[in-house]
Amino acid sequence: MFRSFSLQRMLLALLLSCLALPAAAQREIRFDAYAVPSAGTVAVAMRGEGPQTGAFADVDAATGGALARAVAAAGYKGRADTQLDLPGLAPFDRVLVVGVGSDAPSTRTLEDVGGRVGRFAAGSTAAAVELLWGGDEAAAAQPLAFGAALGGYRFDLYRSRREDDTGPRAGEGTLVVRTRDGAAAAEAFQRDWAPVAHGVRFARDLVTEPASAVYPEEFVRRTREAFNGMPGVTIEVLDVPAMERLGMGGILAVGQGSARPPRLLVVRYDGAARGEAPVAFVGKGITFDSGGLSIKGSDGMWRMKYDMAGAASSVGAVLGLAGRRAPVNAVAVAALAENMPSGTATRPGDVIRTASGQTFEVMSTDAEGRMVLVDALWYVQDRHSPRAIIDIATLTGAIVTALGGDYAGLFSRHDDLADQLLAAGEASGDALWRMPMHPGYGKMLESPIADMRNGGGRPGSGTAAHFIGEWVDKDTPWAHLDIAGMAWIEAGGTATTPAGATAFGVRLFDRWVRDHVEPAAR
Repeated sequence: MFRSFSLQRMLLALLLSCLALPAAAQREIRFDAYAVPSAGTVAVAMRGEGPQTGAFADVDAATGGALARAVAAAGYKGRADTQLDLPGLAPFDRVLVVGVGSDAPSTRTLEDVGGRVGRFAAGSTAAAVELLWGGDEAAAAQPLAFGAALGGYRFDLYRSRREDDTGPRAGEGTLVVRTRDGAAAAEAFQRDWAPVAHGVRFARDLVTEPASAVYPEEFVRRTREAFNGMPGVTIEVLDVPAMERLGMGGILAVGQGSARPPRLLVVRYDGAARGEAPVAFVGKGITFDSGGLSIKGSDGMWRMKYDMAGAASSVGAVLGLAGRRAPVNAVAVAALAENMPSGTATRPGDVIRTASGQTFEVMSTDAEGRMVLVDALWYVQDRHSPRAIIDIATLTGAIVTALGGDYAGLFSRHDDLADQLLAAGEASGDALWRMPMHPGYGKMLESPIADMRNGGGRPGSGTAAHFIGEWVDKDTPWAHLDIAGMAWIEAGGTATTPAGATAFGVRLFDRWVRDHVEPAAR
């Protein structure tokens, strides 16, 4: 019976793969020296109100002043985070004007300009979209291109195409970045930033896929495929028997209600000296969260495919580090399980013994993220002795109530690490807000029959952080990121993050490694 069910599932997956169309192609990004083309689709920056210089002035001259007149007629002020789409300004087919405000453009500003142009290009059928930056900012091409690669992300795997739709598809072709340093930027971009963009897209793809397509075993398969052939990378996967031998009751308890077995995935990248302690990124990987027997309401449950966003970003971050050959050692741990209700599911009131020997009483099977994380945290400390640990999880609705969709919650007992992450969040755009870890939170988790309970009391995000922290050695720098409000954008999006899966954490971790880990490794 089990073999028959597995065969049916395999045949269904094969059928779906045959019917599905390839995901929308990412526009090829090319670099060139600054010059204004004679025609086509171009994008320029507008620096607030007043006289314009650089690419805006050059394109305005090429249109005989039509660009400035069109902008004035539209009442456009060139404010940051705005844009104006102007078709038919001869000799150009289209001119996209992106506002940057009157302040000197920062690296983040350049990324946002690139992101807006990338989003525009993803929806354009033009064979080429040319981003013109006439300023003299050093190394402008790389952040512009990085932003374009992020903002131009699309996921069209399951969209069909009409038979009469024979014209060019939106998002295909090239995006040309023309800056004064552009001709020399291609090699540096491919070496330093394209791998990070690839890590972001990898994580977004995993989160966006339906849970019927990405489950623990498939997450592992796609990870192996993504890292295939990369130097310095080793991948370890623990299946159910291996986790049983280690006593990983937390992750096993969450996964036991599903027909799809859990996995613990460990990806290690060694880019520094052998024996140097790695940094560890530990991600919650619930490929679908029904809540288990503590079942969620149906409203919005479809979004629970995103409950593996922490695992996707952890692996995506190490994919970026390995791709750019960062001189560090790093390990990503993905605690993968599907949380489903069934006759074999864990019950509220059960007591679970974890790999560390600690026990907890299950108050809610919908507090499953912390249940899988604690075994993953124990394992990475036991086997890899990391110099610092950051766990990342779509963990609580309470953090959404507190911080909305503007910040992820940062919890830490270690001020230096917390300060570093806050700075990296500001620089990368993955913004964090530090939350308290009050000693009283532990009182709320006391159990009459186990070491603690897996939930109870308020605030929910704070008690959750306290629970997870009980499995981390007190001398190891550790931070917990609750990204429940940041992993998915329902509508709109930002310049570099279209609506949908955000891959929050990939850029943050890469920035933190660049600024605080790599200098120490040199």
